[in-house]
Amino acid sequence: MDFQHARLVAVEAAEAAGALLRERAAGVVGVRPKGSTGDVVTDLDLAAERALLDRIGAAFPAHKIIAEESGVHGSGEWTWLIDPLDGTNNVAIGLSAYVVGLALCSGGRPVLGVVHDPVRGHTWSAIRDGGALGPGGLLVAPQRRDLPHGPVLAWTQGYGVARADPAVRSLKMTMEVRARRVLQLWAPLLSWVMLARGDIDGMIGYRAEAVDLPAGALIAQEAGLEIRNLDGGPFEEDIDGPRDDRSFVAGRPEIVESLLALVAEARRLAPALPPA
Repeated sequence: MDFQHARLVAVEAAEAAGALLRERAAGVVGVRPKGSTGDVVTDLDLAAERALLDRIGAAFPAHKIIAEESGVHGSGEWTWLIDPLDGTNNVAIGLSAYVVGLALCSGGRPVLGVVHDPVRGHTWSAIRDGGALGPGGLLVAPQRRDLPHGPVLAWTQGYGVARADPAVRSLKMTMEVRARRVLQLWAPLLSWVMLARGDIDGMIGYRAEAVDLPAGALIAQEAGLEIRNLDGGPFEEDIDGPRDDRSFVAGRPEIVESLLALVAEARRLAPALPPA
């Protein structure tokens, strides 16, 4: 596999889909419910996904593709994950906070990730063990900074997680107390690149969705961020693994232990919470 060529194809595909989204998001957007969890899908999701499928499928006909809206296409040793519009709920209410995400996986693990922000026209990408690139070239997470009022954290959870889940309630309550700010952007891939470029200090995820995790996690790791599972052990971004394995803390190495302490505090709190 020529990863540099795959990165070029993925970047061009993401930017083409982004141009489509940016142009059409300014007009009337058709929105309809998706499932029973309160999620939605728009005409933009479907159009961008079709554009990505056409480009990736043409360039890599022997690869499998898993697309967020249309599911599995083809088969093969290599698997592409396509998130055509991460931030659909934002677009549905007129909030310009959304990105396009692509990841190439082998053996369930991402080896290439691309995230494109159509609003700002910026693209981030990474190849496993090959570093991360941003709009200004090599992407390196910023060095330690003082956090006198606590860190700025992002939160993400999978769509299937119940609002009354005691683990979620306790984690979010503890984050609100221990962090200076907690962002819930409805666009996890956008949170990942914000972490990688130093806009926020850390991120906690609970049973994250497989389609919008690998690209962002790889970019963050290759930029020098650390990711652990909620017990503090190594985090493996295995798209084929159980959903419980897609819970994590992520941040600069020097604050990861404090994030794990926050998780431990939340777990002690969970049994004492009243029923939702």
